[in-house]
Amino acid sequence: MKPREKLGLTGAWTRPEDYLGVFARRRTARRARERNRRTQPESPRALLPTVPFLLLLGLLAILAVAIMVMAFPGAQPRPAAKPPMPQERGVASRGWFQEAQKEMRH
Repeated sequence: MKPREKLGLTGAWTRPEDYLGVFARRRTARRARERNRRTQPESPRALLPTVPFLLLLGLLAILAVAIMVMAFPGAQPRPAAKPPMPQERGVASRGWFQEAQKEMRH
């Protein structure tokens, strides 16, 4: 028996009913073959490849905490206070502002 005859295909595929009937028969045949499969999922197990990942994640967490502790401002010495600069009074020659305006216009 040919595979086409097994699925009940006779003639041209021109009507939607032909497609639907074949899909229904295929689905029924697939379900009949899969009856012996397990229906309950396996219980999750810790996989060996996850152990190095978890170790690396823990190391990075420890490193992050260490960096935060080191960067805390209380652990740094305070900078020495600089004495205030004395204010000086400047003197400008007469007409300096007009000369600056002329330079800006060019």
